[in-house]
Amino acid sequence: MTPNRSDRTRQLVVTVSEVACILGTLVGTGVIGTRVAESSGGALSADATLLAPAGPAFSIWSVIYLGLAAYTVWQWFPSVAVRPRVRRTGYLVATSMLLNATWLLVTQQGWIWLSVVVILALAIVLGLILQALAKQPPHGREEQIVLDGTIGLYTGWVSVAAFANVAAAGTSSGLQPPAATWVASAVLLLVIGLAWFISRRTGTRWTVALAMAWGLGWLAFGRLTGEPESALVGVTAVAVALGVLAVTLLGGRRSQARTALA
Repeated sequence: MTPNRSDRTRQLVVTVSEVACILGTLVGTGVIGTRVAESSGGALSADATLLAPAGPAFSIWSVIYLGLAAYTVWQWFPSVAVRPRVRRTGYLVATSMLLNATWLLVTQQGWIWLSVVVILALAIVLGLILQALAKQPPHGREEQIVLDGTIGLYTGWVSVAAFANVAAAGTSSGLQPPAATWVASAVLLLVIGLAWFISRRTGTRWTVALAMAWGLGWLAFGRLTGEPESALVGVTAVAVALGVLAVTLLGGRRSQARTALA
């Protein structure tokens, strides 16, 4: 099958969106702007809130950005452009890139609550991509890695980052709830519910679970070894990370059991 005009349009949109994403990244890393950790009055730094992961956690972005760049090149291959899953998700992937760039630009302006809206929109778009991908198995190993793998890591990390973003917005606005460590710990428990929901709607996604566990692990490290220090939040983050992995494992076993009975 030969790519048609619609495929070419989609490929161009994805490529332009990837360029915008790269430019946004250059801004967010401080190459042509202010680093994210230093923007918005420092509200998004690794020690700003109880739900902020430690600095090394953000290195996962390098893997995600590499995956998005690989996807942008890969989707230009004629045999790839006509695949149903690529056609179904191309514009959504492009939208996620644009939202990512928008988030970085918004934080540069210090619009912290608007950044919450953007990251929640990004999380929804990524969820829609996973749902679309779940409708049909990947066409070979390379599609599983470049498309499913990249979007899985992207979704898992953004899911954790969204909680941190909301906490940053609240703290920057002067919201200091009583028993803040207990509130933060309770909020973290919601991540297990989110992992369960994703597993139910999109099937077993180990890349999602691993990215979540990565973020939670570094959040725990930050609370147990850095500031603001909180043993309660740190231990809860470890427990939640293990819970996310357990939910994903159980989801995979249920899926295998249903297949065996079919």
